[in-house]
Amino acid sequence: MKRSTRRRLIQGVLYAVFVAVVLFVILAVDWGRIQPYFLNLDVALSTFPEVVTIAAKNTVVYTAIAFVGGMLLGLLLALMKLSPVLPYRWLATVYIELFRGLPALLVIFGFAYALPIAIGWRPPGGNAGAGLIGLIVVSAAYIAETIRAGIEAVPKGQVEAARSLGMNPAWTMVTVVLPQAFRIITPPLTNELVILIKDTSLLFIAGMAIGDRELTTFARDALTSQANATPLVVAALMYLVITLPLTQLVAKLERHNKRGR
Repeated sequence: MKRSTRRRLIQGVLYAVFVAVVLFVILAVDWGRIQPYFLNLDVALSTFPEVVTIAAKNTVVYTAIAFVGGMLLGLLLALMKLSPVLPYRWLATVYIELFRGLPALLVIFGFAYALPIAIGWRPPGGNAGAGLIGLIVVSAAYIAETIRAGIEAVPKGQVEAARSLGMNPAWTMVTVVLPQAFRIITPPLTNELVILIKDTSLLFIAGMAIGDRELTTFARDALTSQANATPLVVAALMYLVITLPLTQLVAKLERHNKRGR
């Protein structure tokens, strides 16, 4: 059997398996029972406009704050890890390994409850602020490693050329290395942003006021009050509305970078 014929046969089998699975799911699921509890139009409409004006808006705002804060702290950590000063490298390495190894939920819980009890600290912004600080602390560890990899990916010749022109190390880093590094790491940074959007769902553990709720907390409260799972489906769709354009942007940026190499 020719290789092309065998490949077409395998593809045909795979398509057949896919169609069989889809048909099985369609026929096996009791849609009449699922619809009232997961796809109830009246319940879905009752979540509007608050699911957009409060929950989705807060999700985007929390993501922006956590990403900017994580970016600034992550940049500092990346530079510390690449520093010739040994204590700086140790401190950055310990921080990065520690918060990459801890669950984000545990860190948020610590900032929201453990620290205020232990040292009497009142986080700015209340529980929402404490949760955001936890997200910033965790995201900074991941972003730091991304930035460090981008800096190390810049050709050494660029640095040597800048130094030969009389630029000092700090100015070389700011004007030559970092712009190229951020161009390299734009796709993974955008991917980190998408992950951070979904991680805002962990803020529910901090306890949110009605006006501070993000999508997951809003959906949970609506599910409890209406004894119906449709708000979860609405929240899931809102997450997709926010994240899908960003995932498409990541794919486009990756293709652009490949063409530019």
